[in-house]
Amino acid sequence: MSILNQLASALGRRDEAPNSELAAAIAEKNDKQAVTDLIDGLRHKSKDIQSDCIKVLYEAGERNPGLIAPHAPVFVDLLESKNNRLQWGAMTTLNAIATSDPDAVYTALPKLIAAADKGSVITNDQCVAILIKLATIPKYADSAFSLLLERLRTCPTNQLPMYAENALPIVGSGQKMAFAQTLNDRLPEIEKESKRKRVEKVLKKVQ
Repeated sequence: MSILNQLASALGRRDEAPNSELAAAIAEKNDKQAVTDLIDGLRHKSKDIQSDCIKVLYEAGERNPGLIAPHAPVFVDLLESKNNRLQWGAMTTLNAIATSDPDAVYTALPKLIAAADKGSVITNDQCVAILIKLATIPKYADSAFSLLLERLRTCPTNQLPMYAENALPIVGSGQKMAFAQTLNDRLPEIEKESKRKRVEKVLKKVQ
């Protein structure tokens, strides 16, 4: 049975279980041919097949980043897709490989930021996660952290607590002041008390 025939939509399934099981099997077997077939499936005439392919690719990538890393340019190109599912799926895939192939992801940062600026909440979540990972790599730390601060300055207040909490562990001693100032500047904007308290908790830890 071909890889595309094993996808959820090809099996007439409305749940994601077949896709997750397929991703696990591909990652475990280090099945490069299957990944190539899924990459080809991203151009399938059926949007359901496209969606299933990107789902399997990013789940396989989360388990075995090196398996999908060689296809990073394909995922970067998908950031400009008019299909929202493919766009945020591509960002999720790039997040999966950000540690294993940081050079490819860093080089594409302008496109990642552009996609996040006009993308969905999930697209932004994954972009912030990528910046956090890149900020742990010495040669990319300064520029990635600056871009991360910019996301913190402009993101919706609903997302700010999660972004601040996720970023906290990678904030270096020389970055604490800028990080704290960014969060303090946004505190007055946060209307929901529970979310404001979460940001205040981060501030206490960083100061």
